[in-house]
Amino acid sequence: MERTRKHGRALIALGIFLACCRCALALDPSLDINQYAHTAWRIREGFAKGTIRQVAQTPDGYLWLASEFGLLRFDGIRTVLWEPPPGEHLPDTYVRGLVAARDGSLWIGTTKGLASWKDGKLTHYPELDGYDVYALLEDHEGTVWAGGAVWERQSSGPGKLCAIKPGNIRCYGNDGTFGFGVTALDEDSRGNLWLGAGNGLWRWKPGPPKHYAMPELMPAGLAYLHNTLTEGEHGELLIGSSHGVKQLVDEKLESYPFPAGAPQFNWGKLLRDRHGSLWIGTLSAGLVHVHQGRMDVFAQSDGLSANSVESLFEDREGSIWVTTTSGLDRFREYAIPTISVKQGLSDPVVLCVLAARDGSVWLGTRDGLNRWKNGQVTIYRKPNSGTKTRQSTDAMASAAGRGAEGPEATVHEVMGSGLPDNSVYSLAEDTQGRIWVSTGGPLGYLENGRFVSVSTAHPEWRNFLTADSAGNIWMTNSELGLYRLRGTRLVEHFPWAKLGIGAAFSPLVMDPVNGGLWLGSWSGGVVYFKDSQVRASYWPDAGLGAGRVSSLRVDRDGALWAATEGGLSRIKNGRVITADQQKRIAVRYRPRPFGR
Repeated sequence: MERTRKHGRALIALGIFLACCRCALALDPSLDINQYAHTAWRIREGFAKGTIRQVAQTPDGYLWLASEFGLLRFDGIRTVLWEPPPGEHLPDTYVRGLVAARDGSLWIGTTKGLASWKDGKLTHYPELDGYDVYALLEDHEGTVWAGGAVWERQSSGPGKLCAIKPGNIRCYGNDGTFGFGVTALDEDSRGNLWLGAGNGLWRWKPGPPKHYAMPELMPAGLAYLHNTLTEGEHGELLIGSSHGVKQLVDEKLESYPFPAGAPQFNWGKLLRDRHGSLWIGTLSAGLVHVHQGRMDVFAQSDGLSANSVESLFEDREGSIWVTTTSGLDRFREYAIPTISVKQGLSDPVVLCVLAARDGSVWLGTRDGLNRWKNGQVTIYRKPNSGTKTRQSTDAMASAAGRGAEGPEATVHEVMGSGLPDNSVYSLAEDTQGRIWVSTGGPLGYLENGRFVSVSTAHPEWRNFLTADSAGNIWMTNSELGLYRLRGTRLVEHFPWAKLGIGAAFSPLVMDPVNGGLWLGSWSGGVVYFKDSQVRASYWPDAGLGAGRVSSLRVDRDGALWAATEGGLSRIKNGRVITADQQKRIAVRYRPRPFGR
């Protein structure tokens, strides 16, 4: 019974794991690494005993991990040490190479030989006994290729390459063709099989094998080429070596053309994902990501389990798995990608956001006003604020990445706009397309990149701004109430007492469907204000979420959404529905008459 319960829990965990992965069928290549969801499983936290060398995924969705202490099965929550059938064993407990073939078989390379596992049967391949097998590949015809190396006999021991088909195995290299061994395998889109070997690079098929000695990468440059061969964007072969990433173009070796600012590294593990992004796992600099002409880096300081990368793997759902000397990392896509200082924002804390009609997005932060459009970030700051102007020529310019113009995109800072303060609390766009800005200083608007102060606008301290279709600007003051500006003139003032809500930081939003204005209070409650009167009010005793109202939005159907401490509330036609963490409440009632 206990075994059944454990098996059921494992299946549930696997189902959740696969469901979570399935929502991201591939990583958006326009995004930087830090815009993906990242999870790290660390050895020091008990995830595994030793370093994980490679990853494979079988048709049932499980991940298999090659480790120093055996073969591990991973369901997205925990690892389980795989045990062979009674009386059978792997050639060695140190598992180095893995590949999951299309027929469902799992090929397991160890430091002392090769085995495969399918339908409960473990098959041993004596042709590779005594060889370190960590180069494994299934080609487009279904042939499994296995490379073997003999490290302790590098000067005289021949390496091997074996081609394995059902009922047939053929091995090459007994005559010393590959030096001490075959250490890397890759098949490109044209069906060429490439080998990294102890004596250089080989194009093994189709046609007669061809050897590239590559003396510039010897003697050690090709000795550890595991996971370091992949196809480039234009069909060239990329090679990760002790001299950095190289490319074979027209049978000549060249340095890979990284975007400006590439870090110095060697022994790069290479993976080109299904959308063409290049992932490079380095020996000491973390993970490098080259995509759409841009490049970014994710290191241990960003949360990577370690800076030394062992291997890279893309699963069926498009997630990227990275094994390091200290654990396992996964990168998958968020439903909504994040934008941070790494995409060029001036500050990580965003206080307000405005989507303008010209397609730009304005973000008020504690350290300047940011405008993002087509991958370009422009930062407006107070003159003489002491912040140096930045120019970025890499991925820093690609807020959410979409529409960026490759390596020429920039982050530009404007110090001479006249912005009165770097802390921006609220934004609104009027009917003339001007962006109104509420800071700790005078109220005003940006027009043609210049801040125009509205000196007649009082009070000095404003909390929230919004604009209506009649050309009015509405603003709140935490102590004094609601104000309406017409052009640059203050024309109306409504104290909080008249609105029926307590003095507080009060979010407000225009209702484009029904007209009028919604206001919420940090002390609780929302009111609907139209034609200089409160038309309705909604409170927790009638179903609204209790506590502070922090944000308001009106959807295209005219329903108001209110974010409260007690949950998310929706109001339409006098009906309030509130969803919280425990339950869902629906209440229908006539709105409370104002003043009762």
